[in-house]
Amino acid sequence: MDKVRTTFEVTGERIRRYLEEGKRFDGRTPFEFRDITIEKNVSKKAEGSVRVRIGKTEVIVGVKMGVSEPYPDSPTKGNLMVTAEMLPLSSPRFEIGPPKFEAIELGRVTDRGLRESGFIDLEKLCIIEGEKVWTVFVDVYSINDDGNLMDAATIGSIAALKLARLPKYDRKEKKVLFDELTEERIPLTEKVPVAISVHKIGPSLLIDPTREEEDLSECRVTISFNKGIISSLQKSESAALEIDEMKKIFEIAEKASEDVLKQIEKKIK
Repeated sequence: MDKVRTTFEVTGERIRRYLEEGKRFDGRTPFEFRDITIEKNVSKKAEGSVRVRIGKTEVIVGVKMGVSEPYPDSPTKGNLMVTAEMLPLSSPRFEIGPPKFEAIELGRVTDRGLRESGFIDLEKLCIIEGEKVWTVFVDVYSINDDGNLMDAATIGSIAALKLARLPKYDRKEKKVLFDELTEERIPLTEKVPVAISVHKIGPSLLIDPTREEEDLSECRVTISFNKGIISSLQKSESAALEIDEMKKIFEIAEKASEDVLKQIEKKIK
């Protein structure tokens, strides 16, 4: 155990020193993403699905549609539900059983970015006012955790929603025909909420951390931007941030969100 701790401490010191010099172990700059790949339509049962890889980090995101009653305070709006599952196969840190804090946070932060941005036009998901609306289910599954599952989940959610098609709804029988997909897409707006997580390690800031870097993170700020507008913000970990650091984080996240959005749009054409 002492040897493991010593190895971790030595690696941590090297990572901190490299970051202070503007370098990282894998050759990237502090504000550079790993390669992003998006594999489309990986599930035959989902209305839209993708496999997203950021370096060695990998998630699968599926979109399913259902029909239910609207909420009483929004009788003309469809519903959105986002869940995340940290599969044990993706990391020895995750266990089978009720969702832990990490999975709950991942689902809620992803949900908040999608919901508050107005990316999904929920008004257009109404079937019968006050009676029947479409519910959009977004499910995130971790396949391999090598850091930055948070941003991978958002990238996957955006891509899967853009690819999804509505199944046929039989109004007479009042049921969804899941085996009969229409050509109709989920109604989306141009307010695409790209989430970027900025981490602080010592005096240094960085994005898209590897697992080793994320273990050293003293603070994470996840910001969802859509064309310069912030739709959600989440701070994790206990380290405090100075005002100048927050200003720098906003600048870093906004620039990175623009770059990532271009990659999403290019890869799912």
